[in-house]
Amino acid sequence: LKERKELFMDKVIDPYATSPEITPPVTPILKKEDYIRLKEEERIAKEEADKKKAEEAAKKAEEKKKKDEEKRLEAEKKAEEERLAEEARKKAKILPEIHCSCFDALFHPIETKMDSILGTTIDPFTDRRYIAWLALVAIAYNYNAWLITARLTFPYHDPAWNHRWVFFDILSDLVTVIDIVVWQPRLQFVKAGDIIKERALTKVHYRKSQRFKTDIISVLPFDLLCLHFEFSAVYRLNRCIRIESFFEFSFRFESILAKAYIWRVTRTTGYLLFALHVNACAFYVASVHQGLASTTWVYDGEGSAYIRCYYFAVRSLINIGGLPEPVTVFEIVFQMANFFIGVFVFSSLIGQMRDVIGAATAAQTYFRASMDGCVDYMNTYTIPKYVQNRVRTWYNYTWAAQGMLDESELLDKMPLVMRTAIAVDINLVTFEKIALFQGCDRQMLVDMLLRLKSIIYLPGDFVVKKGDIGKEMYIIKSGAVQVVGGPDNSIIFVTLKAGCVFGEISLLQSAKDGGNRRTANVKAHGFANLFVLEKKDLFDILVHYPESQKVLARKGRKLIKAKGPAAAKTNEEKVKGLALFGQKPPTPKLLKAFGNLRKGAVKDKAKVRHLQTEPFKPVDLL
Repeated sequence: LKERKELFMDKVIDPYATSPEITPPVTPILKKEDYIRLKEEERIAKEEADKKKAEEAAKKAEEKKKKDEEKRLEAEKKAEEERLAEEARKKAKILPEIHCSCFDALFHPIETKMDSILGTTIDPFTDRRYIAWLALVAIAYNYNAWLITARLTFPYHDPAWNHRWVFFDILSDLVTVIDIVVWQPRLQFVKAGDIIKERALTKVHYRKSQRFKTDIISVLPFDLLCLHFEFSAVYRLNRCIRIESFFEFSFRFESILAKAYIWRVTRTTGYLLFALHVNACAFYVASVHQGLASTTWVYDGEGSAYIRCYYFAVRSLINIGGLPEPVTVFEIVFQMANFFIGVFVFSSLIGQMRDVIGAATAAQTYFRASMDGCVDYMNTYTIPKYVQNRVRTWYNYTWAAQGMLDESELLDKMPLVMRTAIAVDINLVTFEKIALFQGCDRQMLVDMLLRLKSIIYLPGDFVVKKGDIGKEMYIIKSGAVQVVGGPDNSIIFVTLKAGCVFGEISLLQSAKDGGNRRTANVKAHGFANLFVLEKKDLFDILVHYPESQKVLARKGRKLIKAKGPAAAKTNEEKVKGLALFGQKPPTPKLLKAFGNLRKGAVKDKAKVRHLQTEPFKPVDLL
């Protein structure tokens, strides 16, 4: 033991002394700060290594996904090309490709002349000239669709009218030819996401389309057969196959209207009238087959044939009743078919009309349902009439001002690019004029615009009150607000109108020492529509713009200093402890006297006790 003791003592004196036992490796002793820093570096290194591994794995997964997507798109593209090629082969068997080299040479001067008027190409979606031209094409098509059937059925061909029919036929054919030669080859189209604006390519695209072949068939001049045979509208039936031009006009015209439901109602009404027109023609043909005035059911040959047959079609298809009873089997079958077709057609058109009107009034129906639900809620909980009237006023004004209760519902359905364009067009100029945001990144301002929320305040509503916590800034979209103060807020300091901004400093102030408290009362003067930007949204945006964050912090400090301290401190010391309860009232004199007597008795008892405990000291009398 003595030897081991000496050995251990040597070990303590010299840590590197030899020992018969295996000495463990010496662990260096670090300071607390160095140890924490070392562990932090190890943690950061480990996190970076893990992050690098995760990024590599994500990169590999992304590359694999990209390759798979490319393979899938390539396979789909190949399948689509094969499908289109197969369709082209099938169509080629029915309608072979038409070559128009001779017509190109013939109409080249006209095309060159029209290039200076219309331009080399036309945007079919936004060019109003093309939509106006389509209206003329639709009129020409309706002329053929309505009058060809009427001329085939009723005895309207006579020497007095034939030259007029020829004039209008040539006029409608001229419109169709101009559309084929001048307008359709200039229409721009989209290929692989690119808008093709080259005239040569647009012409080739139209010439290879199915519509071009249909258009060529629709203008074939079978009317020339009238020179050899009798004059008849049957040779113009091929004009009716160009119905795609009417549907194109309907679609384009509907897209530019502010109230498209008016055109939808008009179009549906036109479908109903045309169905009645066709039925009137069919009834006249049936009457001629049976013999005019041969029975009480057929047309009797008196008056205007078209008007009387159209009257019969209206009463028959709409199932009004009161019609003459059919006599022969043919008449019974015809009338039964009329009833069945009338029920089907009329119910379909009425259903379509209901859908059109329902879609047109869907927003108003939603508004009425929301308002009625809110009123029922207020009546259930016996809300005061004054509050109810203000709620109704808000609903009515919001609907009258913007046609919807929440604009964000509409904007959320748009892609980000569209929403950004609308927000920039409305508010970017106003944001750039705000002193606090001048010098910030423009993209940051755009991101802020997308976070704005629209709120409508009624006359007299307080937007902010003095002493409230400031969490938002406001931009006046329309209307005006007033900064008020004094007794009963009767003093108007300033009136802010559309385009002004207030509350922006509160976004950058902290809650320390009341720095984010409102310093004035602001109330709406009339109806005011304000855009609101919340502090949370601003901080979420500033995370991505550190330079703009520094600019805002610097300008915020300057504005706060220029404005003065947010909450001025007083020289009085802060009241603490029991002083919060006020000064202690004075003790009554009688109780004070008894208290003094008791204090004297206590003092005498203390003196006696002291004398008893103190040791005796002899007194030197000398």
